[in-house]
Amino acid sequence: MISYTPFWNTLRNSQESTYTLINKHHISSATIDKLRKNKPLNTTTLNDLCRILDCHLESIAEYIPSDNDQIL
Repeated sequence: MISYTPFWNTLRNSQESTYTLINKHHISSATIDKLRKNKPLNTTTLNDLCRILDCHLESIAEYIPSDNDQIL
């Protein structure tokens, strides 16, 4: 599963907040909710977050093996 725990740590250490992401950078509140619930995001959104927070992808998301992963 993809976890967005690194995103919350990166956000906490930045000058941004969920408020500024929504109101200044036009990230939707639905996207913030997806981050909170570890729901899938598209790569464009991940790119936008990396650009806004001036960080690498691993500062936003990480893969954690899970028994709930889809069987391939």
